[in-house]
Amino acid sequence: MSSGITKLIVNGPYQEPQQYWHYNREKGRFQLENGRRPAGYTIATPGFRGFNDPGQFIPIDLVNQIRKRVDAWREENYPGVTGITKRLLEHWTSENTRESHRLFFCQLEAIETLIWLTEGSDKAGIEVPGDGGPFPRWCSKMATGSGKTVVMAMVIAWNFLNKAAYPADSRFSKDALIVAPGLTVKNRLQVLQPEHPANYFAAFDIVPASLREKLHQGKVLIHNWHTLSWDTQEKINARVKKGSLRSVDKRKRIEISRTAYAAEVLGDMANAKNIIVINDEAHHAWRSNLPAHKKYTRVGSQKDTDEATIWVGGLDRIHAHVKILRCFDLSATPFSPSGKRTEEEALFPWIISDFSLNDAIESGLVKTPRVAVRDDSGEITPEYRSRLYHIYRDKTVKDDLNRRSVSEESPLPDLIRTAYNLLGADWLATKRSWKKLGHEIPPVMITVTNNTKTAARIRHAFANQQINVEELCDSKKILQIDSKILEDAEIEREDMPKNKQEQAKQLRDQVDTVGQKGKPGEQFQNVISVDMLSEGWDAKTVTHIMGLRAFTSQLLCEQVVGRGLRRVSYDVDEETGRFKPEHVNIFGVPFTFLPHEEDSDEPPPPPPPKTAIQPVLEKADHEISWPNVIRVEREYRSELSLAVDSAQVLEIDPSKSITKAKLDGIIDGVPHPAEEAEIGFSEVAKDTRRQTVIFKIAAEFYRSNPIPGWKSGEGAFLAQLVSLVEKLIDAGKVVIKSSLGDLDETRRKIVLIFNMNRIITHFWSEIQKLNTSRLNPIFDTERPVTSTANIPVWYTSKPYQWSNKSHINYSVFDSQWEQTADSVIDRTPEVDSFFKNNRHGLSVHYTYNGVVRRYIPDFIIKLTNGELLVLEIKGQDDPQVQAKKDALDEWIEAVNEHGGFGIWHSGIAFELREVPRIIADAIASSNKASNGEKTLD
Repeated sequence: MSSGITKLIVNGPYQEPQQYWHYNREKGRFQLENGRRPAGYTIATPGFRGFNDPGQFIPIDLVNQIRKRVDAWREENYPGVTGITKRLLEHWTSENTRESHRLFFCQLEAIETLIWLTEGSDKAGIEVPGDGGPFPRWCSKMATGSGKTVVMAMVIAWNFLNKAAYPADSRFSKDALIVAPGLTVKNRLQVLQPEHPANYFAAFDIVPASLREKLHQGKVLIHNWHTLSWDTQEKINARVKKGSLRSVDKRKRIEISRTAYAAEVLGDMANAKNIIVINDEAHHAWRSNLPAHKKYTRVGSQKDTDEATIWVGGLDRIHAHVKILRCFDLSATPFSPSGKRTEEEALFPWIISDFSLNDAIESGLVKTPRVAVRDDSGEITPEYRSRLYHIYRDKTVKDDLNRRSVSEESPLPDLIRTAYNLLGADWLATKRSWKKLGHEIPPVMITVTNNTKTAARIRHAFANQQINVEELCDSKKILQIDSKILEDAEIEREDMPKNKQEQAKQLRDQVDTVGQKGKPGEQFQNVISVDMLSEGWDAKTVTHIMGLRAFTSQLLCEQVVGRGLRRVSYDVDEETGRFKPEHVNIFGVPFTFLPHEEDSDEPPPPPPPKTAIQPVLEKADHEISWPNVIRVEREYRSELSLAVDSAQVLEIDPSKSITKAKLDGIIDGVPHPAEEAEIGFSEVAKDTRRQTVIFKIAAEFYRSNPIPGWKSGEGAFLAQLVSLVEKLIDAGKVVIKSSLGDLDETRRKIVLIFNMNRIITHFWSEIQKLNTSRLNPIFDTERPVTSTANIPVWYTSKPYQWSNKSHINYSVFDSQWEQTADSVIDRTPEVDSFFKNNRHGLSVHYTYNGVVRRYIPDFIIKLTNGELLVLEIKGQDDPQVQAKKDALDEWIEAVNEHGGFGIWHSGIAFELREVPRIIADAIASSNKASNGEKTLD
C-alpha cells in the first residue's frame, strides 16, 4: 500500500479536477496522476480474491468523447448558443458575482454538456443512443451529494427563459414534468417551483434577478412515479370518488383514453405542444422489454420491473398525447438491475456526462467512506478481509438472521454485538467531540437490515441496553423504520385509512427531518431500517453505517453508502481552496469489488443445465408428513442447578475476538491509508463491570427463551443464572488461550464482554439438560404440518438419481456417500417411503460453540410399521455433530411427548453398513415398546 497518500482531497470543488489517485497494480501502490480521471466504472478482476483488487476499468467511451468536445467548446467561449443561454452561462461561471453561491464544477459540466448537445457546433460523430422508446433521453451521471437538484433548476431556467425569449424555437419548452421515486424526493423537489418561497432559482442565484419574473411564464409539475400508473383499481376508485368517472364493477378493468390519461396526469399542461421531462433517480426508469435488459430483469425483483414499467410506460402515454421534447435523466447509479454484478450491458447507454463517486471524493464534495479492512483478531474471510467487512455473510450470522420464527428478544450473534460495540464506541467519541464544539444535534448511526425481524431484534437490543454503549441505547432517540408503512407513505395512497395516513405521514416527517434543528427528527441518533432508506433522504449528520444484509453488487453498496455521504460543512479552507475532509465509518457494507468468474475475452459460458426437483403424482403413495416445529420450549424446575466441576470447558481464542478495527478510505476501488482510522473499545470497557454484562445477557435469555412452568419470577431466574455463570467463570470453565502470553486485565475484560453471549449460550445447553422437566414443541401457526406434497419445485445442477420409494422425483446429493446410502435405503425391505431431505424439508436449530445454527438432516424415512426415522450420514464424529444430534434428540423427544404425530426415531451412520442396522434397531425398539405395553395390559 502506498505510503505516499497523505490526503484524499486533491481538487477544489469549483474547478475542473486536475489530479486523481490511481492504483498501480504492478507496484502495489497509489500514484497521483495529472489530468482528469477518465469516465467509466469498475468491475472485479476475474478470479481475483484478494482485498486490494483495483478491478477492471470499463471506460464510458461516449462520455469521454463528449467531454473533450465540451472542453474545447468552453475554451472558445460557447460558440453557437442563443443570447439567453450565453447570458446564463456567464452568470453561472462568473467568480466575481457568485462568491456566496458558487456552482460546483460538476454542476456546470452537466448543464454545459446538455447545452452543447442542443445548441453547440461540431457534434460530428457523436450519436447518443436511445432507450428504445419514442422520445430521446440524455442522462447526467452525478454522484450522490454532488448537487443534482441545482442542475435540474438550471435545466428548467435554460428552457423556460429561452422559450420566453424565442417562442418559435422548437428546441426549448416552457413546460416541465419532473418525476420522482417517491414522496420524500417529490417534497424535496418543490424548491423547483418558481413560486416556492425557498425556490432554488433565487436561493442559489440560478437566474439573474432581472430575468426571474419570466420564469413564471412556464409551468413545473412534480409527480412521484406512482401517479403515472394507469388502468388500476386504485385509480378507478379515486376517479369515482372525485366524480370524474361513474361507479363501475370493480372486477372490470377500464382502458383510459390517451386524452383522459394526459388530462389526469398533466392537468393544464395537457394542452401544451411539447414538454420536457426530468427523471430524478432515473435508474428506476428502464425498459424491461429491451433485448439488452431482458436477461437482467430475471434476477431483479418483480417490484423493480413493475415500477420501471409504470414509470416509462406512463411517459410513453404522455408522449402519445403531448410530445416529450427530451427526457433529462439524473442518477448516481444509472444501471438497470443486474442481480449479482454490475455489467457493461446494464449501464444506461444514453449517459452523456459523468462525475463519479471517486471524482466527488477527490473534490471533497462528499464524505469519504471508510470500510473495515483489518482487525486485531486472527480470523479473516476467504477473501482475506476482516469479518466486519461483510458481516451478513459470516458463518455465525447469516443463518441466525434468516430464522423464520424468531422473537425480537432473541439475542443477536456475537459478531453483530462486537460490531455494534466497536462502531458504537466510535460514534460515542464523535458525539462527545461534537458536543465540545457546541453541536446539540447528535451524529447519526444508520443500520440497514435484511428483514423486519432483524430490525426488531436490533431495536430491542439497543432499547434494553444489550449493546454496551449506553448513550446509543436511548430508546427515545432510536428510529425504527417500518418499511411497509414508509412505502405506503411514499405512495400517498388515497384509499389508505385515515389513521394509517396519519401514521405514515408522522413516520415520513420523522425520517425526512433527521438531524434538522427544530424538526421532529432532530434528536434521532440511531436509525434502523430494512433494505435501504428512502432515496432523497439527505441527513447530513450520518457518521456511521452498519450493513446487516446481503450485498450482491457494488451498485447496491453505493446506493446504501450514499445515504451517509452528504457533508456537514461546505466551508472552503482558505489556504488550500479545498473542502476539509469529512468521513463516514462503515461496517458490513463490502464497498469494493465482489469477485466473480468471467472471461474478459470470450462470452461467459452458459449456466450448467438444471433439473427440476418436485413431488410427482405417480409416487404419491410415498408422501411423508412431518410436524412443522419452529422451536422446542422447556418447562424448568423451580431452582436451577449445574454440576460446575463436570461442565464442558469453553475455550476462547482472543485472536478471534475483534477488539479493534482498522478502517481505510476507498478510492479507485482500493483501500488506502490516507484517511485511516482505528476504532477500539477500551475506553468504554473501563466503565463496564463484568457482572453488568452477565446480567444483561441473562436478561436477554429470560425474555427470548420461553420459561413455561417457571414459578419463581424473572428476578429469581436472573439471580440464579447470573450466579451460575459467575461460578463457571471463576472455576476456570472459561479459558482464554493466547499465543501472545498473558493478556492485560483490560484486554481480558474486553474479550469476556464481547464473548458473553457465546459464554451463556454455551453453558445454557447444559443448564437446560439438568433442569428440564418437560419438552413442548411449538408449531408454525400458519402451517403446523407439512409434507413432501408441499415442497415447491426447485432446480439443481447437483448429482441426482431416481428413487422408487420417494415421493420426490429425484434425490439430490452433496457426496457419493449420500448417493450410495440413498440406494441402500431404497432397497431396504423395512422402508415403506423416504426422501432425501433438501432445502424445503425438515430443519432443526442447534447451538454449537455459543452460536445458533441451522441443521438439515439427510434423510426422512417412513418405516413399514408407520413410524418415522430421521437419519444423518456423517463421515466422522466431532463436537459439532454431537451438538446436532442433541438438538435432533430434543426435537424427537418433544414430538413424541406431544403424541399427535406418530412415533419418531433418530440415528447417525458413520459407516455405510450402519444404515440397515439403524433401520432395524428402530423397528426393534418399536416392537419392544409394543410388547411392553401388552405385558402391562
